[in-house]
Amino acid sequence: MDFAFDARTEELRAKLLAFMDEYVYPAEAVAEEQRAALSSPWDTPAVVEELKAEARRQGLWNLFLPDAEYGAGLTNLQYAPLAEITGRSPHLAPTALNCAAPDTGNMEVLAQFGDEWQQKQWLQPLLAGEIRSAFAMTEPEVASSDATNVTTRIERASDGSDEYVITGRKWYISGAMNPDCKIFIVMGKTDPDGPDIRRQQSMVLVPRDTPGVTVRRAMRVFGYEDHSHGGHAEVVFDHACVPASHLIGEEGSGFAIAQARLGPGRIHHCMRLIGMAERAIELMCRRAVSRTAFGKALAQQGVVHNWIADARVTVEQLRLLVLKTAWLMDTVGNKGAHTEIQAIKIATPRAVVGILDRAIQLHGAGGFSQDLPLAELYAGARTLMIADGPDEVHQRSLARRELKKYL
Repeated sequence: MDFAFDARTEELRAKLLAFMDEYVYPAEAVAEEQRAALSSPWDTPAVVEELKAEARRQGLWNLFLPDAEYGAGLTNLQYAPLAEITGRSPHLAPTALNCAAPDTGNMEVLAQFGDEWQQKQWLQPLLAGEIRSAFAMTEPEVASSDATNVTTRIERASDGSDEYVITGRKWYISGAMNPDCKIFIVMGKTDPDGPDIRRQQSMVLVPRDTPGVTVRRAMRVFGYEDHSHGGHAEVVFDHACVPASHLIGEEGSGFAIAQARLGPGRIHHCMRLIGMAERAIELMCRRAVSRTAFGKALAQQGVVHNWIADARVTVEQLRLLVLKTAWLMDTVGNKGAHTEIQAIKIATPRAVVGILDRAIQLHGAGGFSQDLPLAELYAGARTLMIADGPDEVHQRSLARRELKKYL
């Protein structure tokens, strides 16, 4: 068993680490200052576009797509340590590399299921970083942990025209507040009374400027509006009409497409979460050696030793599990790695929340201030215990799979 990264991964890691040190970390404060001066906090600071241009110049662009026709052609195993590095600055680095959710998942959907026209119209601008996108599945009125519950309707126009009419209400639609978000992938029901509950749903492409589409408000996450991510919006579709050519795949394929989209999305989140934990450990160590309390450096306190040691052990465990999952996805496919994908989705956010909690504790009041990234990282990590499926849903599925061996 070889734990070494291959030559290409090592080359990209070195280049990306240098890019983070030289460009991304210094840009964090600049981005906040520029955003505060913008007429709308949802607009993109100039430094972000500068980062994107530099990342593209250095070949650090679209690293997440395994298909070389669209991206860098990396395997999941090659991409994992790179995504981890971007997690150290999750509000800037993924966007700078055009590797930010929800665009990554949407590009994967279009690359895998979109037809030639859909790819030319929407995938190409997304690959170029010219526009942003959103994925509209979650609804406030139903338990969206079960995707078959969606109530949004996607119906054929009653006037006989070759169009779909979309009616429904979505919320926590990430990225939708960004004015550069030009397209929604919307999941709804085309056959609500169909006998197969997993064949009732379809997905359609709905341009943001479609009449009947209203981005109503930004939803907050632990008080944050997440401007750098484009927010999480409530979006209303009031008889919004799109041509039938905007259907992705075929009618009834929406649930299957959603599952195909969420597998890579889950592991990408876990990769970045490990980077967030590494940033927290670094901040803990710097704090511990520079701060004195009750006549001793914090680095001499036994409880601080325990926090740092436990954090290191946890990160090493998580990384190995994530890398194993990435390897399985590459070798036996997403279905073959289903157990491991669920395992990392359960374990990683929960453990990283604990590390961030200790890091905040070590920094005292500064830990939950805007002067350090820890509070916002905590909010993001805690959110991922619900996003892309709550822990309990994954635990239920994983336990049933284990029990099946004994029935």
